[in-house]
Amino acid sequence: MSTTFQLDTATSRATPTPRPRKRLTVPAIRDHKKEGKTSDPLVMLTAYTARQAQLLDEHCDMLLVGDSLGQVIYGLPTTLQVTVDMMIAHGAAVVRGSYHALVIVDMPFGSYEGSKEQAFETARRIMAETGCAAVKLEGGDSMAETIAFLSSRGIPVMAHVGLTPQAVNVLGGYGARGRSQREHEKILSDGKAVQDAGAFAVVAEGVLEPIAISLTQSLDIPVIGIGASAECDGQVLVTEDMLGMFERVPRFVKKYENLAEVISKAAGKYAEDVRARSFPSSDQTYQPKD
Repeated sequence: MSTTFQLDTATSRATPTPRPRKRLTVPAIRDHKKEGKTSDPLVMLTAYTARQAQLLDEHCDMLLVGDSLGQVIYGLPTTLQVTVDMMIAHGAAVVRGSYHALVIVDMPFGSYEGSKEQAFETARRIMAETGCAAVKLEGGDSMAETIAFLSSRGIPVMAHVGLTPQAVNVLGGYGARGRSQREHEKILSDGKAVQDAGAFAVVAEGVLEPIAISLTQSLDIPVIGIGASAECDGQVLVTEDMLGMFERVPRFVKKYENLAEVISKAAGKYAEDVRARSFPSSDQTYQPKD
């Protein structure tokens, strides 16, 4: 059953009433880079809920429903435990809460690596049940054939190279990639492979800055950096990291706010009022009419 219906702002907490805008398209994102250069960098953040999407939508070109939700929302140790059902539930919420940004949903670990046909079925289901415009998968040259298979069948694909969290057990951790000449060459060849396979953009995560710059300059499709370089065609961060919801974050994260402290203080004040019986007051209770 489709979950792409819009929010009823008359009965939900979805306020203020969103003003519909023309949603960005995959060709618009791809064509943002002209003759190998991007004059206006693309803005991308993660989103997992309808309300979060509403707040981010006007500021972003793309919203990524990342499998990082496994750690951020569910408290899982890695992204490996995330399921397709989880991605669909959150993806549908983000689509409902946004009107402008292109929504991309991660394909979780184990849902696409088995075969091109498995990848197609997973991507088909995600797009049909969320209303998103594209999917993202991890891997370079090894996934090129799958990317070509999906792209030729009407499924836009964003690729992901460099540090690929779903391969953390193979990589041996979350350290920066590209420190050896072999890794350097692989990242560049992976970028070329996914571009040639039909990916409309590629995320480059946790790579040495000179490699990120070389990759960006060598590809015709947008390169979205995370822990890469300001010279990339755009940037993405996990929103909760950027908002300061966690104490431990990757070194490439810049905290633009400290919401953890704000929330903790508000909860503390609420607890004091409850224990002092000063909440609820007459302003928050229903009194008999005279």
